[in-house]
Amino acid sequence: MPEILYAVLALAIFTTLAVMIAWLIAQSKKLKDLSSTLGDALEQKHRAMLSDLHDGLTRQGDRLGGHLTESSERLRGAVTEELKQTRDTLHNLQLSLATNLSDTTEKLNAKIDQRLEQIAGKVNERLDEGFKKTNETFVNVMQRLATIDEAQKKIETLTGSVVSLQELLGDKKSRGAFGEVQLEALVRNVLPPAAFEMQYTLSNGARVDCVLKLPEPTGLVCVDSKFPLENYHKMFTPGTNDMDRAAAQRQFRADVKKHVDDIAKKYILPNETSDGAVMFVPAEAVFAEIHAYSAEVVDYANSKRVWIVSPTTLMAVLNTARAVLKDVETRKQIHVIREALARLAVEFSRFDERLKELARHIRQANEDVEKIQVTGGKITQQFQRIESAELEQPETAQLKVVELREDNKGSK
Repeated sequence: MPEILYAVLALAIFTTLAVMIAWLIAQSKKLKDLSSTLGDALEQKHRAMLSDLHDGLTRQGDRLGGHLTESSERLRGAVTEELKQTRDTLHNLQLSLATNLSDTTEKLNAKIDQRLEQIAGKVNERLDEGFKKTNETFVNVMQRLATIDEAQKKIETLTGSVVSLQELLGDKKSRGAFGEVQLEALVRNVLPPAAFEMQYTLSNGARVDCVLKLPEPTGLVCVDSKFPLENYHKMFTPGTNDMDRAAAQRQFRADVKKHVDDIAKKYILPNETSDGAVMFVPAEAVFAEIHAYSAEVVDYANSKRVWIVSPTTLMAVLNTARAVLKDVETRKQIHVIREALARLAVEFSRFDERLKELARHIRQANEDVEKIQVTGGKITQQFQRIESAELEQPETAQLKVVELREDNKGSK
């Protein structure tokens, strides 16, 4: 019984396996047919896709070529326009620089000319004033020389006259008048009118022949004319013996001392006049006699602070006084000269600053011109490349356009 079951079961299993094998064989045939059909379909589709892809690539290549051509044309137009604008900008910049430099130079030259004209005007004014004063001084000197010539002629006429000096000056008043006239002539020929005054009355009521108005601390210097002539003539009268001559000499010295005392008493006043006075002796011979043979009289006069002068030595005193007055007036004008020099220094400082500013502008213009030359070189190279049909990639061309724009901005 079990054996039969085993046989039936084996038969069933065998039958089932046979059916499955047949089914598998049928399915494999179907799969072969299906794979063959799918292979043909896939091959057709692949060929169709390849054809479509080839057509698409061809159209894309045509579009890309057209796009590249159009981009190249636009790029060339843009570069041409940029170059034109750059050229116009450079031209305008050159014109602007030339105009600004010309205007700046003209303005600076105008200001410099104006300042120089002002300085030249001031210098000419000072020179004209100096020449005018020099001419006036020369005219005054010529007038004084003419006056001295006339005085010399009058003296020669008086010398050749029959009337002797003793007869002419025999009276004291005549001698006094002669001394005063000679004193006034000498003072007027040397000093300006504001520096002296004739017949000046002091606070004590005494009237001096002349006062010299000198700057402090000297102040007023009194000059009085004295002419001790009587005893002087007795000393040289022919036929006079030695005793009489000695007596006349002693009296002459006494006369001179008396004149010295009078001058010291009347014309030396504290807080009004200077601490000294001048005794004017109109005759050179009398002055020489005093200084040559009466030294004690000279020492006495010096102790009294009275200086004895003759016409010649008075001229030296007056010239010294004139020099002092001139020095004082010059010192008064020093501040004017200093102010003028200070203003001139300020103007020169402005001139120096403006000159430095002009130099800076010129240097800046030189740098701008160099930058323009560099940019022009680049533009020239670009034109040469364009003319030689050296086409570049779009990205490279755009980069160069950007660099050219930046260069243009930097040059501006």
